[in-house]
Amino acid sequence: MDHKKVATDVIKALRQDNIVAAAHCATRLRLVLKDDEKIDQAALENNPGVKGTFKTNGQFQIIIGPGDVNNVYDELIKQTGLSEATTEELKKVAETGKKFNPVMAFIKLLSDIFVPIIPALVAGGLLMALNNFLTSEGLFGTKALVVTYPAIKGISDMIQVMSAAPFIFMPILVGISAASRFGANRFLGAAVGMIMTTPGLVDGKYWDILGMHVSQNNYQYQVIPVLAAVYILSILEKWLHKKLPAAVDFTFTPLISLMVTGFLTFIIVGPVMRGLSDAITTGIVWLYDTLGFVGTGIFGLVYSPIVLTGLHQAFPAIETQLIAAFTQNHTGYGDFIFVVASMANVAQGAACFAIFMLTKDKKMKGLASSATVSACLGITEPALFGVNLKYRFPFFCALIGSGIASAIAGLTHVIAVSLGSAASLGFLSINAKSIPIYIACELISFAIAFILTFLYGKSHRQLIDPVAVVNATEQIEAEKKATEVAQRQINLKDEIVVAPISGEAVSLTTVNDKVFSAKLMGDGAAIVPNSGDVFAPVSGEITVAYETKHAYGIKSDNGAEVLLHLGIDTVELKGKNFNSEVVQGQHIEQGQRLGSFDIAAIKAAGYDPTVMVVVTNTADYASVDRIKIQNVAMGDKLIAVTSH
Repeated sequence: MDHKKVATDVIKALRQDNIVAAAHCATRLRLVLKDDEKIDQAALENNPGVKGTFKTNGQFQIIIGPGDVNNVYDELIKQTGLSEATTEELKKVAETGKKFNPVMAFIKLLSDIFVPIIPALVAGGLLMALNNFLTSEGLFGTKALVVTYPAIKGISDMIQVMSAAPFIFMPILVGISAASRFGANRFLGAAVGMIMTTPGLVDGKYWDILGMHVSQNNYQYQVIPVLAAVYILSILEKWLHKKLPAAVDFTFTPLISLMVTGFLTFIIVGPVMRGLSDAITTGIVWLYDTLGFVGTGIFGLVYSPIVLTGLHQAFPAIETQLIAAFTQNHTGYGDFIFVVASMANVAQGAACFAIFMLTKDKKMKGLASSATVSACLGITEPALFGVNLKYRFPFFCALIGSGIASAIAGLTHVIAVSLGSAASLGFLSINAKSIPIYIACELISFAIAFILTFLYGKSHRQLIDPVAVVNATEQIEAEKKATEVAQRQINLKDEIVVAPISGEAVSLTTVNDKVFSAKLMGDGAAIVPNSGDVFAPVSGEITVAYETKHAYGIKSDNGAEVLLHLGIDTVELKGKNFNSEVVQGQHIEQGQRLGSFDIAAIKAAGYDPTVMVVVTNTADYASVDRIKIQNVAMGDKLIAVTSH
């Protein structure tokens, strides 16, 4: 890569007088700009040295790649005359002058609390859906399966118990997650949730306390009351830690915090917040009842734009109330939000698939294919940010498909009775009698979005694959590069990349970083670590070893270029809690210790410690596949790399 030329092209595309500050991490340039409207996005997208761009948290980020980004950054600093900045300094610059938005702050708060517990809710929801299959009449005949086959009734009853638990005791899950978010002790947060759901509480009974009749409300299935209670707990705990002497702090801070929070919860906070929670749920049901299919149609039109803002992270708090009211109290209409989300996700996947069928660009074809599958399984970020918003028209074609399908679903009263995967597998969560129409609505959503995108894209091919006129010199250069790529591919060999760390292996698409989840840096795998010791996944040369010690680049002896990225945005820690035992240029053997990092300290600092293992020259191979083993130990097979 010509680092100087790439830096010059980036400056030209952004306009030098538009750049306020610049920093970089292991893979991308991070910039604060005066005006995003001045960006020449087309120039950046057509630059072979730029792997992608996106905007987040006030920063415009340009993906260059490990080993190159620091050189491009140095050239950018040299040409612009800007002062070098750390990512933390850049973060402060980005936040300067940013207006506080209480609505978005609240949405982010809900997102931070609910995202960690979603796996438990999804598991409970799918178990509930399975029990729905076993006990619903008219699904496999006039009688339910448990009636037709009495031998499976015990299995059904056991599944019912397992499926209900995450929702009945949701305040405990929320208590743990909220305590982490508010800076309180997680186990005290769990204790607050336990107090609010203990079987000894019976609605309708009262305690007589100093002349007051305090209701013994049980807060099973509730979300908002426990959020408020844990927030009070966090304030009390922090205040007591500051005021009490160290000799008594350990004993009396938990006691006083829990006791005072408990009294306030049952006397004031619980009843008020429960009333608010019920009012919100009742209001949404009223809106659905009033507008009917028109309301769901409008909701379907705007759901994907809501995803772009992150507001959809607030929906699980509402959906759990809708599901609990329908399944436990037999009131309300059930979870129609899930249905709309499914239509929107499938539509975005269909639009992305149309681009896959239309484009001739190999890079985009690969991205579109994986993003289509991801969207049809309920994860739309790769499709939205990597494909549909890039071309714009697929995004809007998908909105039309989603709106029409959501309106039909609303007209036929399709609702979910449990949480689950809001997309092609969503039928598992749907009320059994509505499954056929739900599937039909999904097919309608997919068909409309695909057809509109395909027809528009076919008649406007210049929007997808613009024809570039090159002169003879450029043609010779292109042929030269093609020869170099071909030669490089000849030298590549098949190999196995092993796990550099022990933990839970997951797909890159689940990572909370758009660069990795959209596979813009290449394919690979991610590991949620349970150990902080990091070892070499391949034998080869260390090509990247940053001072921040949060990332390593390794060129394997067989040709694979492997990036290890320890945590998300951990470059901002400036090497704190990280230790490295290798240097750039050093040859290492597979299994050799590279360094370590303190997982607990990184979590306490508010960072995600997930480790990304990416083959950055994925395009040079026939395939790069994650070996799907859930729990891996260091040295276990993780990624299979196959040459042409």
